[in-house]
Amino acid sequence: MNFRRGHDRETPEINLIPMIDVLLVILIFLMVTTSYGKFSELQINLPQAAGAGSAVPVSKPITVAVDTNEYYAIDGKRVTFKNLGEFAQALRLAASNEPDPVIVINADAKASHQSVIAIMEAARQAGYGRITFTTRSDK
Repeated sequence: MNFRRGHDRETPEINLIPMIDVLLVILIFLMVTTSYGKFSELQINLPQAAGAGSAVPVSKPITVAVDTNEYYAIDGKRVTFKNLGEFAQALRLAASNEPDPVIVINADAKASHQSVIAIMEAARQAGYGRITFTTRSDK
């Protein structure tokens, strides 16, 4: 006895919309909880090896000395200055025509940290980025 004549059985359907909604919520959750932080970096210029055929001409370094009383000397000649701009100009005069000479900082062991920073800042103002320090080892 089939009382439902003419009515066909409904076929089951898979509804994709709730599944898509769940996937979008998971995607949004992952995007929000993931950290996209950029870590601080140091810009370091590493030396590169070169063959014997490509010899780089070595320029004369500029030696800057400072003692405990904050007296400065460039290549053995005492320099007095009122501000860092004048000291940068003295570095430019000592470099003469060299585009980027090596600045060698020779500081006394008891010289203040600020005096060494002043030399580095004057070299930066003069446009020189190649700075090195001298050390002495006790035997």
